[in-house]
Amino acid sequence: MESLRGKVAIVGVGDTEVGIVPHLSANQLCIDAALKALDDAGMTKEDIDGLITCNSWAEPILYHAEAMAEYLQIKPKLCYSVLTGGGTTFSLIEHAAAAIASGICHTVLISTADSLRSGLTKEKAMNTQASTGHSQFESPYGPTVPSLYALIARAHMDRYGTTSEQFARIAVACRKHANLNPAAQMRELITVEDVVNSRMIADPLHLLDCSLISDGGAAVIVTSAELASEFKQKPIYMLGVGEGHHHEHISQALNLTTSGAKDSGRLAYEMAGLTPQDMDFAQLYDCFTPTVLVELEDLGFCEKGDGGAFVDSGAIELGGSLPINTHGGLLSHCHPGHPGSMFALTEGVRQLRHQAGERQVENAQVGLIHGQGGIMSSHTTLILGREVS
Repeated sequence: MESLRGKVAIVGVGDTEVGIVPHLSANQLCIDAALKALDDAGMTKEDIDGLITCNSWAEPILYHAEAMAEYLQIKPKLCYSVLTGGGTTFSLIEHAAAAIASGICHTVLISTADSLRSGLTKEKAMNTQASTGHSQFESPYGPTVPSLYALIARAHMDRYGTTSEQFARIAVACRKHANLNPAAQMRELITVEDVVNSRMIADPLHLLDCSLISDGGAAVIVTSAELASEFKQKPIYMLGVGEGHHHEHISQALNLTTSGAKDSGRLAYEMAGLTPQDMDFAQLYDCFTPTVLVELEDLGFCEKGDGGAFVDSGAIELGGSLPINTHGGLLSHCHPGHPGSMFALTEGVRQLRHQAGERQVENAQVGLIHGQGGIMSSHTTLILGREVS
């Protein structure tokens, strides 16, 4: 297979307002994000010949991408919508890159949004959670999503001696970064003590170990490397990408402390010709704090079982060896469900453009962005860089 390294670049990004946004529906947020990305790139909708979206829980449409194309009044050559959890965002980048490299289209708009905070009743939200469980081995026992991630946390604690305080340091670091981000939903600083003393949700996960519930949307525009210099922003190139899929239901996982991130990361590093030590930052999927710990290990930033010590060292904070989730992540910036990881991508692009203001990673040249969906089920890793060489 021909490598996609350096074949495409991200030339536009757009984020909507996040948090509680009752004045915009999920699909209006999707369009708002798209228009902001077009403006960021300095292009018009007529420059777009590919459209990919992620369907919404709050306002689902059977042919979602076609409906968004109709709303925008564009007629793309490539038009489809997907729904594969938090890993969706980055697998979409890979699929857009493949379509561009093969000549199917030349410039793809990817826009995702949802209104989990103001668009879902509590009953509908709980029904949505129930749909994630295995119909025979999980759903009959009534587990919630936090309880399934709690299995991963407990397994890591039992196997490696990881502590609640080490999980908590991840939430604290993300909040520190959100404090520097005017767009973040939660900006008030927190301590390790605040996290471990917050309400227990699913042992050993406390309230502040869990991501937010939000409205919001974000979009990116991907084009060929040859066209990338025609637009107003510095192009940020895709250097590597990989996917990893080990299971769908957590009851069928062969290992609770090692995930498909191990495969997706390996493939992305191989394509990029880079190593974990080459990354200036990482935007990691942080639906719950233990997720980040497993990803740090599986993506090669520390040895398996050493995630707790790595976090304790301060490495994941701005100024450390691997700042993570510099916008605040799902834990503090926002989490509107399936589109949540898109904000990690737009933040990664801004970091590499050197447009992140107070939270800027000094002289960032290369960054890793990772998304996962389901209960540590589907994983995609992206490596982006300011230059192809």
